[in-house]
Parts: sequence; C-alpha cells; structure tokens
Amino acid sequence: METTESKPKLQDLTEIFQRCAERAPIYDKENRFFQEDFDELKEAGYLLMAVPEEFGGFGMNLAEVAQKTRELAYYAAPTALALNMHIYWTGLVADLWRQGDKSLEWLLEAAGKGAVFAAGHAESGNDHPSLYSTTKAEKVDGGYVFTGRKSFGSLTPVWTYLGLHGQDNSDPDNPKVVHAFMPRESENFEIKATWDNVLGMRATRSDDTILDGVFVPDKYIARVVPTGFAGIDGFVLGIFAWALVNFGNVYYGLAQRVFEIVTERLHKKKSIALNSPSMAHHPGIQHDISEMVLALESIGPHLDTVAREWSEGKDYGPAWGVKVVAAKCNAVEKSWGVVDKAMDISGGFGIFPASGLERLFRDARLGRFHPANGYLTREVLAKGMLGLDLDKRPS
Repeated sequence: METTESKPKLQDLTEIFQRCAERAPIYDKENRFFQEDFDELKEAGYLLMAVPEEFGGFGMNLAEVAQKTRELAYYAAPTALALNMHIYWTGLVADLWRQGDKSLEWLLEAAGKGAVFAAGHAESGNDHPSLYSTTKAEKVDGGYVFTGRKSFGSLTPVWTYLGLHGQDNSDPDNPKVVHAFMPRESENFEIKATWDNVLGMRATRSDDTILDGVFVPDKYIARVVPTGFAGIDGFVLGIFAWALVNFGNVYYGLAQRVFEIVTERLHKKKSIALNSPSMAHHPGIQHDISEMVLALESIGPHLDTVAREWSEGKDYGPAWGVKVVAAKCNAVEKSWGVVDKAMDISGGFGIFPASGLERLFRDARLGRFHPANGYLTREVLAKGMLGLDLDKRPS
C-alpha cells in the first residue's frame, strides 16, 4: 500500500465542515447551489485530495479520499456528493498516471491549477451509464461532435470541463462509446434548469446539459471503447471504483449522522404510557436501535476493504466490477434502512424541518437512484457469479 509519510497533509477541515453543516438546511430550503461550501473547500485544498503531488495536490489514494468523503458527508452529504463528481475524475486519472498511462496528464495539470471537472453520464432511458449512451457521438476531422441530453449535472455552476460520453453507431456491427471532456468555452450547449425542489440533495443543483452538436477536439477524447461491459478498461473501471465507493461513503456518513441525532434525542423523548424516564427504555425502540447498529457496523468495513484493496492494487481482474457495485449497493441500501428506522423512532416530530431528519431522510433516498441502481447491481452480481455474458440482455 502507498505510504503517506512523505505526503503533504490536507489541513484539518473540521471547522469548515461544521460551517457546511450550518448551511446545509439553508441550501435545501432555498434550493440553491452550495457556493459558499464550494469556495471554502476549494480554497482549503479539498478538491486537490487525489491530485498527485507533482501537480500540486495531496496524492491521496481511494482509501484516504473515501475517509474524507465520509467525514464531510456526516456534516453535509449533498456537498460531499457533488464534490465527488470532480474528485473521482482526478482520482482515477491519478491512478492511471501512476501506472504509467500519461494520456490524460493534462487533466491533472489543469486540476492542479484550479480547473473543476464534472460528470455528464446520466441520461434518460439509459440504465447502464458509461457503458452505453443515448447521446450521439459523431467522428469529424480533429475530434467528435456530441448531440444529446445529460442529467444530474451536480457542479453545473462551477465546472471547467464536463466529463461526458456518447455512442458512435456509424458501424452498426461495432458501436463504440466515446468518453470525452468538454471545455466550458465550447459552443452549442445549454444548461437547462430542471432541479426544482426535487426530493433530496437539492444543494447539488443538478441541472440538465443539452448538447446540440458540441465539438470536442481529439485532445480531450479520453477513450473510445466497445459498448457494454466489453468496453470496461482501466479508465472506465476507474470511473466505477472512484465514483461508487465514494457514493457509498456519502450515504454511510449521512446515516451515521442520523443515528447520532436519533439516539441523542431518545433520552429526552417521553411517553405518558411508559413508566420509565424516556423512550430509550422501550423494548421495541431498543430492538430497532440494535438493528441500526448491526447495519452500520457492516457498512464501514465493507467500504474500507474495497477502497484499501483498490489502493493497494490488488488484482481481482473482472471481479472488481462485482466488488465495487456490491459495496455501493450494500452501503446505500443499509444506510437507507438506518434512516428509515430513525424516522419511525423519531415519531411525528421527524417530518418537520426543525427536526433535521426530514431533510436527511429525503437526501438518503436518492442513494438508491445513483448508478449502479439496485436492478443493474443485481444483474451484474448474478451474471458475474454465474459466468454469464454481462452484455446479453433479455429479449
């Protein structure tokens, strides 16, 4: 495993994280971007965590970044989630760079100088993000032209480059997925405001991006690979590893915060029907608390093991896909279970914004929408373990 003894240390960000926590309900209520959080964290170097020292960063690996992501998510999950959309690009490219692949060195140089990268993978009608695309990619002299619509652009107000993908179907027998980074100064794209008081994670301001024949030069074309699971190379696998492991940590950190809130309040919550000091003495409540503990105790070690083994370079081959999606799915589903039980325990007060739980409940629900969703996860796990063709879909 990489040693950290010679690495520059990211400063203690606890005070900044606490300010993020104070602003979180305001962002949610006003349905606005977490601009103050972004400015403070960028100034403090949070966005440089995974950038190698050679490019002005802290050189942190996935295991180290995951811990910091979890910590921020405990205070402000939407902020942690949105910033992960930048960090996972820098992290996966840093991994490739250390392995000798210098093809995307420009990205690390740009990130080290303050450029911000965002994710443009989500598309309506595509439940296999990154592996297929409803966006058209057309090869032209000097690059590709992209036409389509991207959803959930979490860093829309601040990104410098949008990491996106499209599908080149010019050869129907050999379709390709084209991964690219679109510079902000590109022409023929539009930001469409769609993030209007959505269920949760409002602070991410994840508006749509409409691509209407956007030209991206070859310099910013990261990969051209076959569609489907056959196209998973180190770059694409890195997207899944860095994005999904940290998605899991976002919702785990959120669930830890919810657990702390509800257990603290139990000692003050009373019932006229109970001859006891508080609801903490109720057998049913105690059972639910124990179930929450069992869930939380299983999430962290799972995420930590996957992140550590990835950082150590352990060779699981194609099985890495199974391990990554399983860790993310386990984390978000069990975290949701914790938050759901917490709402039961809280009683009617939990539905009011003053409780703090109402907002976190909504935020937690979005974890199961993030790729890979439960359907894709279970397809990957079952087919992978049965040795079936992952690209063969039901007719």
